[in-house]
Amino acid sequence: MSGASLTPPLGPRTLSAPRLLLALLRPRKRPLAVALALSAVESAPTLLSGLLIAAAIDRGFLAGRPGIGLALLGLLAAVMSLKAVATRLTLPVLAKVVEPLRDDLVRAVVTATVTRAAGGAEPPDTAAVNRLTAQVETVRNLVSALLRSSRQLGMSLIAALVGLLALSPPAAAIAVGPVVLALAVFAWLLRTLASRQRALILADERLTAEATPILSGLRDVAACGAHDQARATVDAAVSAQVAATMSMAWAGTGRRLVVTLGVHVPLLVLLIAARPLVDGGHLSAGEVIGAVTYLATGLDPALRMLISTVGGWGVAIAVTLRRIAESVTVPVTSPRTGTGPGPLGHRLDAERLTFGYAPEATPVVRDLDLTIPEGEHLAVVGPSGAGKSTLSMLLTGLLPPTGGRILLGGLPLDETPEHRLRTMIALVPQEAYVFAGTVRENLAYLGADTDARLRAAAAAVGALPLVERLGGLDAVIEEPSSLSAGEKQLIALARVHASPARTVVLDEATCHLDPAAEQRAEEAFAGRDGTLVVIAHRISSAMRARRVLLMDGGTTTAGTHQELLTRSPLYADLVGHWRTNEKRTMP
Repeated sequence: MSGASLTPPLGPRTLSAPRLLLALLRPRKRPLAVALALSAVESAPTLLSGLLIAAAIDRGFLAGRPGIGLALLGLLAAVMSLKAVATRLTLPVLAKVVEPLRDDLVRAVVTATVTRAAGGAEPPDTAAVNRLTAQVETVRNLVSALLRSSRQLGMSLIAALVGLLALSPPAAAIAVGPVVLALAVFAWLLRTLASRQRALILADERLTAEATPILSGLRDVAACGAHDQARATVDAAVSAQVAATMSMAWAGTGRRLVVTLGVHVPLLVLLIAARPLVDGGHLSAGEVIGAVTYLATGLDPALRMLISTVGGWGVAIAVTLRRIAESVTVPVTSPRTGTGPGPLGHRLDAERLTFGYAPEATPVVRDLDLTIPEGEHLAVVGPSGAGKSTLSMLLTGLLPPTGGRILLGGLPLDETPEHRLRTMIALVPQEAYVFAGTVRENLAYLGADTDARLRAAAAAVGALPLVERLGGLDAVIEEPSSLSAGEKQLIALARVHASPARTVVLDEATCHLDPAAEQRAEEAFAGRDGTLVVIAHRISSAMRARRVLLMDGGTTTAGTHQELLTRSPLYADLVGHWRTNEKRTMP
């Protein structure tokens, strides 16, 4: 990753596309300056070509001195060779700009997408996949193309006009009118090109957003017999994308008119006026050929490049960057950035806690009143889909409730400063996360500060043999996928055990461990200073807890294991089901 900062796009205000591009290019001033200097060298043939050719003809070949003519043409060849060397040196310099720029964009898009999803205020942005792949790569390719082309564009255009003016003011006057008119027409066309390019990008995003959930849920589509509805949804998105592509293609044809007006018309007028100008003594034969050289090899490619670059790549990058700038702006919605005193203690209180995944959906958690004192050991049980994992996300502040509130140490969870909350409460999910890095980095990133603490935590939860087998704390985990699900859970458990968090929620965090390993891990957390909430995977977890919370479709019942056995038929059924499964899995 590069060291460029994209903090502004991630703030509450959206940057414009030019400002975002400047933010990306600003840290790379040195390679850009080197590229500009090399571009000046590359423009030398354009500046000198007409002058040298005119001099070779008038002072050399037509004057009966072919040696001078050949020498002047040889000088032009040497200048062109110098251009080739400068071009070769430029490409590595531009790579130092383009590749880090792509890294910065990827980081900004990922940060914004994950931040939005983690905040819970917005649904996951499925179109971010298109933004992260197609749009970022498009920007990378376009910036690369623009830097390769535009650095020559300005230099070549200026060099051609300066050379033409130095060679012959009348010839320069012939070219100026059509070129100015062509540029005016082109400026008028740019707005249409930008509008249709944006429509094309939005159509691509819509296709990705519509197709992604359908492709990932093909089994559900088949099970529900929703083939026709799924096909109609995708067909509509594909048709919109096709229409946007065709509209963009038709708008692009207008660029050909601009090329004809700005390139072909001046050349044609010069050729028609050449005989009268030569006969009137305004131009020599060599100056006519030199002027044609400037128009054909200097102004022509420069103008074509301008129209192609700005009208194609320039419009595409402006629209794409504008879309990315919109998407990487994260709204400031959480008040947790405050610097208040923080909670007093670690007691958790849920007051009429309610949560539903959609306004029209039946709440998964409804009007829950629950107190978890400091030092409590609570097991949460219930049928699949009863809302146990949802409750774990609510208690840890990873999901905002749709009704009611949660207090930590007497302070509402949504008013607790984020940095305080993440050091006080930790969640260990069922799917443990291990990243590429050393074992020490994996165990310590929640705040553990000494190797002794890391080893003690690993020993407590039963992960120390795994740490030693991997090669100790300094061992590098290059491929996290090479670890089993149980090994990942042991690393995650040791990580949280070593953290300063006083409230720990285990959401089936030991489901890939055998019963003995699960018992050891849970007892390690229960014996640790703090509160333990266990989303139970086995009956043994509920039996070890001081108190059990039974969840069932929006209703809850709390008590000890023995109390619930006598008071709740559902709990008795769950216990019987667990015990039956345990007998089946016993060797």
